[in-house]
Amino acid sequence: MTGKVTTHVLDLSIGKPASGILVELWRVESDNRFELLQISCTNEDGRINQPLLEGTLMKKGIYEIRFLVGEYYRNRGNFQEQPSFLDCVPIRFGISDSGAHYHVPLLISPGGYSTYRGS
Repeated sequence: MTGKVTTHVLDLSIGKPASGILVELWRVESDNRFELLQISCTNEDGRINQPLLEGTLMKKGIYEIRFLVGEYYRNRGNFQEQPSFLDCVPIRFGISDSGAHYHVPLLISPGGYSTYRGS
């Protein structure tokens, strides 16, 4: 089994997938430095077209997905105040099994967000 990291974003304020959100995947190094691994954008289904991480690049460690939701809501006209309440939503998570599937979904609204380990 080949391990991978996937994600998707749902906009709870409209009950639909959130398309056009920039998504960054970072590896957190032991000295708390960050290494940028990938930048992607969600498609019409709120998903990334390929895994954020897979195969030999899947290594045990700490990772962070940054979802740039501020621009998404500004483009939709949802934010009245500047700066907006949410701009970048970072989700830091650990990979303990490089052969497993880690699905990290994000549910957003202009005033909050939630995540969980999906399947």
